[in-house]
Amino acid sequence: MNILLLGSGGREHAFAWKIVQSPKCTQLYVAPGNAGTSSIAKNIQLSITDFEGIKKIILEHSIELVVVGPEEPLVKGVVDYLQNQSETASIPVVGPSQLGATLEGSKDFSKRFMQRNHVPTAAYETFTAEDIEAGLAYLETQNLPIVLKADGLAAGKGVLICQTLEEAKESFKEMLIDHKFGAASAKVVVEEFLKGIELSVFVATDGKSYKILPEAKDYKRIGEGDTGLNTGGMGAVSPVIFADEAYMKKVEELVVKPTVEGLAKENIPYKGFLFIGLMNNNGQPYVIEYNVRMGDPETEAVLPRITSDFVDLLVGIGTGTLDQYQLEISPDYATTVVMVSGGYPESYQKGFPISLPQEAEHTIIFHAGTSTNDRNQLVNQGGRVLAVTGMGKTLESALNHAFSTVENITWEKSYYRKDIGQDILKLMK
Repeated sequence: MNILLLGSGGREHAFAWKIVQSPKCTQLYVAPGNAGTSSIAKNIQLSITDFEGIKKIILEHSIELVVVGPEEPLVKGVVDYLQNQSETASIPVVGPSQLGATLEGSKDFSKRFMQRNHVPTAAYETFTAEDIEAGLAYLETQNLPIVLKADGLAAGKGVLICQTLEEAKESFKEMLIDHKFGAASAKVVVEEFLKGIELSVFVATDGKSYKILPEAKDYKRIGEGDTGLNTGGMGAVSPVIFADEAYMKKVEELVVKPTVEGLAKENIPYKGFLFIGLMNNNGQPYVIEYNVRMGDPETEAVLPRITSDFVDLLVGIGTGTLDQYQLEISPDYATTVVMVSGGYPESYQKGFPISLPQEAEHTIIFHAGTSTNDRNQLVNQGGRVLAVTGMGKTLESALNHAFSTVENITWEKSYYRKDIGQDILKLMK
């Protein structure tokens, strides 16, 4: 079949890499894609929110399956748009409806959904600029640290963990009055801080049945030892030592089942991926947030561990036949190290030529923010530039494979964290 994949990041390169391995894929088109996807698929220069343009591509290239990578087109309603057009209504789309995507598009909506469906999560209240005084008074009742979340999409940067009441009040005002995160912080969720270790759980669902994909742990902060500013993600590890069979059974019963059942009960159409950010608090799972797509860079560590046909999984999601799919997972470790432009997540320079080594055995180089210049050189185009995944029978060997490749990749002002996976290694000793 001809398949259209929307997006341009490391997650989409990983999707493309997995899709083209399937004998079911005749031709893969990626819009807009990056320098990595162009080597295995056909890139089409198109905005992921140009719905009319997407429809045109579907018809021109006889597309039989659409896969939506990022959250923005989902939150803006691309699935509903395609299903409401007579020419594209019958084509399966992997991604939730606009209402389903509100689980990520609005933190307040998702927290209320969790409460209604008895999904364990941190206590919270939501405030707008109109009730700022009530919000400031509420902050005074909270234990430290205090978590502030922009209600809307903020490119993974809309969560602040404030260590003092003064910092919380100042940030609260900056978000609501000074529009620190633009329209995303028109509402602010004030949340109880949960202690523990974070875990990313990935679920594929067709709205009725579900499959739990390999879990991962990601590293959000720019600095080693989890210091500095939040980023879109600096690395990932899968599997995760504490997420054993007993713990994952608990996650399934307390979180996954009530979430999928809640979507069905509330008539929220959902055929796509659900990425559940969890906190493991003394062996109990609490949901930090829902995301309505696969994570990045976790996808680059999760997909290499799936050994069953990935296109069959996507078709199962899109056509409502997921219960017939047999998910097979490798027991091997996958570890991903993200290389970023110097200065990220703040301002950074683009256009530096990148020197890549030959891909070594047990290593995959996924492109994220890359393009080619007028001399056909590979250059950095975004903040997160490359995601290098190492595979191995042990966590240590997977990390060694990833880092030995990373050390041979160069461009001016590049940066990566050297401590990815080290906390998990300590837990295993």
